[in-house]
Amino acid sequence: MLTLPQELIDEMVAHAREDAPNECCGIIAGQDGRAVKLFRAKNAEASPYRYSVDPQDLFRIHRECEQNGWEFLVIYHSHTASEAHPSGTDIRLAFWPETFYVLVSLMQPDKPVVRAFKILDGQTTEEELATG
Repeated sequence: MLTLPQELIDEMVAHAREDAPNECCGIIAGQDGRAVKLFRAKNAEASPYRYSVDPQDLFRIHRECEQNGWEFLVIYHSHTASEAHPSGTDIRLAFWPETFYVLVSLMQPDKPVVRAFKILDGQTTEEELATG
């Protein structure tokens, strides 16, 4: 189970809306399984169909996490016209097995859907997402 403060869920949805029609992406740092900071990142692909965290952003975020003893708890991105479920590309490019992958779907812009997954060896498992 992944527990995130409602304000971080709201921030991911806001980021998705601001970057639409392109997919947004970012990272939530955590410590002992608890979210501590959301980092917005630039989608280096600048695409409505795929995302890649900009290498400079990834370096900056990783450095701040290392300095504070945080880990990557969540890697998030949006789907602007499809369900909040990892695509084949998302699954192929999931290189962080210990991290939750959170997807924000804007398929119905007035009713965004946010879901969490674990991706390991090409297999996806939906994880319960709670607020708290």
